[in-house]
Amino acid sequence: MSNADQIQTEITLKVSLGDRSYPIHIGENLIDRQELYQPYIHGKQVFVITNDVVAPLYLDKVLAALSNYETNAFILADGESHKTIETVNSIYTFLLEQRANRSATLIALGGGVVGDICGFAAASYQRGINFIQIPTTLLAQVDSSVGGKTGVNHKLGKNMIGAFYQPQAVLADTLTLNTLDDRQLSSGLAEIIKYGLIRDKPFAHWLDENISNILKREPIALAEAIKRSCENKAQVVAADELERGQRALLNLGHTFGHAIETALNYGSWLHGEAVAAGTYMAALFSNQLGWISSADLDYLENQLKLAKLPTRPPENISAEQFMQLMAVDKKVIDKKLRLVLLKSIGNAIVSDEFDQEKLIHMLETIERIPTNFAPIN
Repeated sequence: MSNADQIQTEITLKVSLGDRSYPIHIGENLIDRQELYQPYIHGKQVFVITNDVVAPLYLDKVLAALSNYETNAFILADGESHKTIETVNSIYTFLLEQRANRSATLIALGGGVVGDICGFAAASYQRGINFIQIPTTLLAQVDSSVGGKTGVNHKLGKNMIGAFYQPQAVLADTLTLNTLDDRQLSSGLAEIIKYGLIRDKPFAHWLDENISNILKREPIALAEAIKRSCENKAQVVAADELERGQRALLNLGHTFGHAIETALNYGSWLHGEAVAAGTYMAALFSNQLGWISSADLDYLENQLKLAKLPTRPPENISAEQFMQLMAVDKKVIDKKLRLVLLKSIGNAIVSDEFDQEKLIHMLETIERIPTNFAPIN
């Protein structure tokens, strides 16, 4: 790699939250570098929480970088279906058996599921211990590892049990994306596309030319996409850490998407795939309300297709089921559903000012695709 490439593919950002501020390191071979961990580990005990897919690939590297500490690892089963309070309880049992004290540090090594579970365990074990995020999927690197949302799913709703709890640092090692399968890579693009749609129109246009480079895992394009996404999220989180205002905009597509995931029992569609379909649904409804043009709707659909993501919901979820599941969305206030909708590309709002009958009509009439969605070739 040339010096110019090195500069473009390594960067450190900051999430500014006063005394809870922390860095996001983006670059290659970060998980091998002991000096990136040391400032954020305050005791001798370090426990790595990972899963059975990531552990064979990266656990030894992380443990080698932590050789100066008392380390142990807890390996979870892979998959969204394991993002439960029972899994968190198994981590508590492990920590208690290891006599983990309040100066211990947890390290989340994996994708968004591992990060959310590990973060919630850290937030609640002995009322809070330090943790570090090492996201190994594109979706986790651009979204879930940043901002302090932690938690688990319930059979009645996604991410309904959790806490806001910030990590000490995020190490987004872009080389871990080389072992990510193509479907997971596309899943991460759903969250990247979101940032352009809600607040960064220039980034949306940059993606027009670079989605194919990201799918090819071109290092500079990947690093730039991660950097721009994390910059956007860090700015929003710094302004509204506890999601009392503008941070809700980061949920574009998620109200519909979470309903899809819940209806499918957290398994057959990846999170990013459900969010992609949900983003199209939000845009379609925005168009039907007269808020965005048909050209903007087509623009979004084309971006999602370039990313090899679904643009329609699965066929076996009725309008009635969508409405029931969305009724327990975290943005509901006083039983009134609020949605993140688009005014234009780069401009989103949170609104409850829409005719619910129009929403039901959209859900009844939108085209469906088979539940066994296969990525577009």
